[in-house]
Amino acid sequence: MEEGFRLWANPSSPHAEGRRARAALEDARERIKRALGWSGELIFTSGASEALWIALNRAKAERRIVSAVEHDAVFRAAPDAEVVPLTEGEVDPDTLPDCTGALVAVQQVNSETGTVLLPYARTTLADIVRDKGGTLLVDCSQGAGKLVLPQAEMLVISAHKFGGPIGIGALLVRDFALLEPVGGHERGYRQGTENLPAAMGMAAALEAGGYESWGVDVERQFAFKKALARHAQIIAPSSQCPHIIALTHPTMSAQALLIRLDAMGFAVSAGSACSSGTLKKSRVLDAFGVPDDVAARTIRVSLGWSTTPEELERFAEVWASLA
Repeated sequence: MEEGFRLWANPSSPHAEGRRARAALEDARERIKRALGWSGELIFTSGASEALWIALNRAKAERRIVSAVEHDAVFRAAPDAEVVPLTEGEVDPDTLPDCTGALVAVQQVNSETGTVLLPYARTTLADIVRDKGGTLLVDCSQGAGKLVLPQAEMLVISAHKFGGPIGIGALLVRDFALLEPVGGHERGYRQGTENLPAAMGMAAALEAGGYESWGVDVERQFAFKKALARHAQIIAPSSQCPHIIALTHPTMSAQALLIRLDAMGFAVSAGSACSSGTLKKSRVLDAFGVPDDVAARTIRVSLGWSTTPEELERFAEVWASLA
């Protein structure tokens, strides 16, 4: 990112400094695609929310179909979308409606519970959606850089979820023909000057590796979840990725837990960061069938690339004392 800040020019400028910035931007674009194993196109955005907005509003589709547990950004971008409920905690491809002319949005990993809704093994969903006349969009914000990307026509990623800088993400598109351009930057599919330093930081973070580069390995994360399960209910424990846990306290409210844990040095939330400012019951937990009294005592614990084994042990001890 320091190198990117030294390249001060607008990548769209035709002069020599602008061409240098453009070369660095395109290099970062190719490095990100290579790290993700993506052979299609990539549009830089300010984050996953903007990427979802572009996909849902600029796709050449007549309808929008979304799962009931999508991120709030999906519902803000497509408030009139048809909503598909979960079947036993997952998106069942066989229950999808006719998708003729539709863009179908499904998460890879749920941001509040850590439930893997679209494992890589389910390579048939994109084919099923296509056979039903639609196009699949997958929000990979919580999975990119950690899990293999699923098959889809469009994917959304967010850099800060895998250790990159805040304020940059991308929309991965199999073919630009799927979108209606609006003019401006990124080949006319996004307005606003590209954030070159952040794009370079995003590429570097992906190249630094996934779980294997974290201070806390996957085995230790699963052991952490097992230790917490002795003192708490874990929402959807069987289909979770290891880095997000929805944890229910036996008696204490989520808001009281946030205050107590914050005072002890732990930053947790009562839902996704974009919706945790409200005291209403989580729409996501409701869609997962979590009872009101359980949802009111549920917090979201997430682990990052900088989380240490010592922090996990301390949190487990603190949780046991609170429970």
